[in-house]
Amino acid sequence: MSPKQKKTLYRIITAGVIYGILLIWSHMDSYAELIEGRWLEPLVFLVPFLLAGYDIVLKAIKNICHGQIFDENFLMLVAGIGAYGIEEYSEAVAVIIFYQVGELFQSYAVGKSRKSIADMMDICPEYANLETEDGSTEETDPDDVEIGSIIVIKPGEKVPLDCVVLSGESFVDTSALTGESVPRRATVGSEVFSGSVNGNGLLRCRTTKAYEDSTVSKILELVENASSRKSQHENFIHKFAKYYTPIVTIGAVLLAIIPSIITGNWAEWIRRACTFLVISCPCALVISVPMGFFGGIGAASSIGVLVKGSNYLEAVAGVKTVCFDKTGTLTKGEFKVNGIYPEGIDEQELMSLAVMAEKNSTHPVARAICDAANGIVTGKDKSITVSSQDESSASISDYTEIPGQGISVKVDGEEILAGNDKLMLAKDIAFTPVEQTGTIVYVAKAGKYQGAVVISDSIKEESIDALVSLKSTGVNKCVLLTGDKKNQAEAVVNELSKDIKKKHPGFIGKLIDEIKSELYPQDKVACVEQYIGELNGVGKVAFAGDGINDSPVLSRADIGIAMGSLGSDAAIEAADVVIMDDNPAKISAVMRIASKTLRIVKQNIVFALSVKFLVLILGALGFASMWAAVFADVGVAVLAILNSMRALKVDDKR
Repeated sequence: MSPKQKKTLYRIITAGVIYGILLIWSHMDSYAELIEGRWLEPLVFLVPFLLAGYDIVLKAIKNICHGQIFDENFLMLVAGIGAYGIEEYSEAVAVIIFYQVGELFQSYAVGKSRKSIADMMDICPEYANLETEDGSTEETDPDDVEIGSIIVIKPGEKVPLDCVVLSGESFVDTSALTGESVPRRATVGSEVFSGSVNGNGLLRCRTTKAYEDSTVSKILELVENASSRKSQHENFIHKFAKYYTPIVTIGAVLLAIIPSIITGNWAEWIRRACTFLVISCPCALVISVPMGFFGGIGAASSIGVLVKGSNYLEAVAGVKTVCFDKTGTLTKGEFKVNGIYPEGIDEQELMSLAVMAEKNSTHPVARAICDAANGIVTGKDKSITVSSQDESSASISDYTEIPGQGISVKVDGEEILAGNDKLMLAKDIAFTPVEQTGTIVYVAKAGKYQGAVVISDSIKEESIDALVSLKSTGVNKCVLLTGDKKNQAEAVVNELSKDIKKKHPGFIGKLIDEIKSELYPQDKVACVEQYIGELNGVGKVAFAGDGINDSPVLSRADIGIAMGSLGSDAAIEAADVVIMDDNPAKISAVMRIASKTLRIVKQNIVFALSVKFLVLILGALGFASMWAAVFADVGVAVLAILNSMRALKVDDKR
């Protein structure tokens, strides 16, 4: 409990003890003798009344002054005053005490449901160890650290900014970001994200982003803005309470006045009106419905999935078609050289030419070639090494990137080309086509073909399970939308389907129902719009991607899902749901959380309205006492909140 909650609890206990003593005393002769003057009894019961409910009185008065009259505080104040007016002093105190018990329970439950998100907020680093020119370090506000600065991260400290390791080795705990408990190894060249926690090694890093653009800042912004995006159910409850409260208040006034004029029994009908007011308090709906969605968002965050609002969580529950980008979503987005085909030269010479052409490019394919030149080539039991002499002695000039084709560069006056078949055809260079699946980089020198390097991506281990789980969750169609060539897209789908019978012998059907390849960003948008039209409002279309070119389609889809670890900032900004560890299996996990949350919310609405309307009728007819009113208000609220707390529990299945 928070200090404020503890203070409220002690106040309720004190008021309850005083109230209990007064109830016992009220059955003794000494009490009757003491309050023979009737003015003393209301003063005696006023002590526990104000002790338990003075904040209700203050809130009601404050809201009335600001023009916000009809809320639960106003209803409870009027009910308390009305009970006093008909000399039901003990019941007036009981109503206030039990109402406060319910409010405290709600406060505690809401606090518990916020725990996962509060843990996420704790990732905010307090300082950064900035390395100065003389080699010493000083503690600095992360907001003041510039890009390219050197920071030192000590064992046990939070990583303050996104950075790349320059020296040192450690295991980094990313559980606050991804929901995964297994630490990740960080070595020289590894990218480390802000908000994670360094293990037992000292890391010296160079920052790659300013604090406002860092991972931790983005997460905090998403979390802070999540509550502002309301679901349809929350908007319904808000509108319902807006009209419901004044209607029942006017109804209570009429119930007190009209029958009293007819029968002359003012005390009885005022009592019924006060009971009617207590019953009508909408706190069970106003608290439990938003709390259910908040619990669902908290449950998603606990597995490393950020949902930007309850409206998106609600929409996720209705997803029937999921469209996937290929690279970085179903595949790892880690390009590797898995084939070298020299022609007239050896492999080392071919890789040397390819590296000199690609070394100044930032394209993933270029980085894969440069990485493989100094390491182990996938599928080959040897190392292809390019010596520093090869590069340093060469005079490289006229570097040109040809969009959609490749790279042209002059080395010692001779043109080197590295690119796809279109580049070879455009330069009238005869070449030997390579049939291996993957991205083919053909290399030519001085107009003569030298060979080819094959680059390919690998399937994520979780992709098969992710697709199977989506089909079992209720998704009717899974679609692959990619800019790659048709044969590459089909190769990925075939690879996914190859071992499906071994891993999931009971699965029937296709993992990927449709493949659409060689798509530009605008083509992906058109495809998603087509699927939205096919569903015709009877389901939602989700798109999962990670590249900057996916931003338009992420924005257009009913639900945009971004891979947050490898994904671009633009994709994360455009998406509605962010998966922090790039695990596609968590798409179905968040769908299950959303469906469960929606069921809980609907249960709360039906239960609360049914009980309230039933007891309201009984109260108006005089069959419901003030104690029944307390149950219809506080009891229903507590039961609805307990039901909402089930949204916090995450299904073990991922």
